[in-house]
Amino acid sequence: MAVRWYLAYKLSYRDIEELLNERGVEVDHATIHRWVVEYTPQLEAAFRNGRKRSVSSSWRMDETYIKVKDQWHYLYRAVDKFGDTIDFMLSEKRDEAAARVFFNKAIGQHGRPEKVVIYP
Repeated sequence: MAVRWYLAYKLSYRDIEELLNERGVEVDHATIHRWVVEYTPQLEAAFRNGRKRSVSSSWRMDETYIKVKDQWHYLYRAVDKFGDTIDFMLSEKRDEAAARVFFNKAIGQHGRPEKVVIYP
């Protein structure tokens, strides 16, 4: 539950520590951080495997610069021709390697698209 709270809401590790203490669970904020590092990939894999859906063969991809938890990140996003989100990825860097990682991740989950339109 602590990992889910951290990922779903704008809460700090200390906020989550306080919430758990109110519920009778004594845990340190550093332990919650270790849980987030350990279990986030497993939660993402379970979420993505259970919700895989078919997408259009025509993709539109873009990138933008957004602020997440007071830090600036690049948001890579792919949507199909109907506007449904195919995949997204946050990256600290804006370079070819980050774009390739994102594109390969999207292809790995949904297969190769017939057409890709890239928006600046």
